[in-house]
Amino acid sequence: MAAAKRSPPFRAEHAGSLLRPQELVQKRYDVAAGKADASELAPLEEKSIAEVVKMQKDTGFHVVSSGEYARHMFWGTFFEDLNGMKELQLGVLKGYDQSIFRPYAPDVKSFLESKEIPNAVTVCVGKISHSGKSSYQREIDIMKKQVPENEWKNIKVTMISPSWYHFRYKAGRSYPKEVYANDEEYFEDVAKAYQAELKYLHSQGIKNIQIDDPNLAYFCSESMLEGWAADKDNDLTADEMFDAYVKFYNKCFQRPEDLHLGIHLCRGNYVGSRHFSEGAYDNIAKKLFQDLNVDTYYLEYDTPRAGGFEPLAHLPKNKNVVLGVVTSKFPELENKDEMIARVHKAADFVAQGTGQSHEEALQQLCVSPQCGFASHAEGNALGYEDMRKKLQLVRSIADAVWPGQP
Repeated sequence: MAAAKRSPPFRAEHAGSLLRPQELVQKRYDVAAGKADASELAPLEEKSIAEVVKMQKDTGFHVVSSGEYARHMFWGTFFEDLNGMKELQLGVLKGYDQSIFRPYAPDVKSFLESKEIPNAVTVCVGKISHSGKSSYQREIDIMKKQVPENEWKNIKVTMISPSWYHFRYKAGRSYPKEVYANDEEYFEDVAKAYQAELKYLHSQGIKNIQIDDPNLAYFCSESMLEGWAADKDNDLTADEMFDAYVKFYNKCFQRPEDLHLGIHLCRGNYVGSRHFSEGAYDNIAKKLFQDLNVDTYYLEYDTPRAGGFEPLAHLPKNKNVVLGVVTSKFPELENKDEMIARVHKAADFVAQGTGQSHEEALQQLCVSPQCGFASHAEGNALGYEDMRKKLQLVRSIADAVWPGQP
């Protein structure tokens, strides 16, 4: 494929979130604490986004994101801005009713063990519907100022997964019974809201969306699956719930043909480079790759906890995988030659499954860090220059494997 015509995903990719300048992090906390006026935050966000867009372009990336600098956390404000959803509190909640949560959901389990409730408790309180406006509008407006119009299609907007405020809550606790009688009714309205959001973003010239989804990856975790099986409140088995989510997501992801939609499966990326779950993709690979209606999968492959490349044999010819072989959690740089070898090894499994040649299979692959650098405000345990070097490494791996392609 000619480099000039290539659309997302690009050979050198990243997961969207980038380390925030400390000045921006502190300003947001100061505004929340009443120590600074809210009017001081917007210009700082815009300045920081302009700088991080330049950094992405200087390191040779064609995909550009806002670094998620206009939000405090990676999940943004999509659900929080829907009619029928209520954000109870930003920040850590102590003393909240813990019975609402699945205690074996990997991120929830981690917070409960540390005596902290997950730092976003947003619940359904009424019928869910799209407001007609996008909570990402300001982020998009800032981004459009940073790149020419013919590059707007390369702007990546990251969104939270449809199950974000469903999976973490126990069966039947994601919504009041007087509002929704069952999951199917709840899923139907959430799907309509996603469809409206994707249509709206497309109308704004956005053609590149990445869904951030820790939840599907949790179905690879043996401890989560054991907890699910032991939970007598669950009407569905874990396999049945995964199937229901795929069906639900496919409704959510109905979209214009020229809108590229990717999904990033994450095992946790919390402050201090912490992760929440482990497990290879084998449990879910066939359904994930063959049944889920997305164009691209952004997969973590930076440590053995993600398993091997064997599940890639289930990848169809018409889909892409972005291999997250470079870690975003720590500053040490991976060996470039070893990473190139890993990309070729992954291509072997893709070729095995599709019956293509190795070179043909390579055209379905890209390379990236395994996750964002700052899913949460403070970011991972590395510095800004470390991040720059990581991105440069990703770019150099891509140049070696796919010469001349963006």
